[in-house]
Amino acid sequence: MATYEPEIDGEPDPGEVVWAWVPYEDDPSQGKDRPVLVLDVEGDGWTGLMLSSQDHDRDAEDEARYGRFWMDVGTGGWDSQGRPSEVRLDRAIHLDPDGVRREGAALDRVVFDAVLAAVRALPG
Repeated sequence: MATYEPEIDGEPDPGEVVWAWVPYEDDPSQGKDRPVLVLDVEGDGWTGLMLSSQDHDRDAEDEARYGRFWMDVGTGGWDSQGRPSEVRLDRAIHLDPDGVRREGAALDRVVFDAVLAAVRALPG
């Protein structure tokens, strides 16, 4: 995984949250536009993790039973309503250049490093 390199220049960089089309797991032909934390450059695109404003702390045991792991990352400019976000650690997403709509904001460096550590610590 790359190092933290946000640069507000219109191109996604590791550490930035961008808005992109993310396919649904159960039907990849469908999906929705959502915030994604960019982790690394991959070929002609990027690897990232999707964010959600839904609180998964209340159902963390159930989520883990299905192999879904979430981490709180706080608030940022990617959410116009200022809601706290969580990042899904276990589902890496490839972002194509034409699928990224806009930059949302940069994640705090300490939080970004904690996300990387949590991803590395996942089983498997």
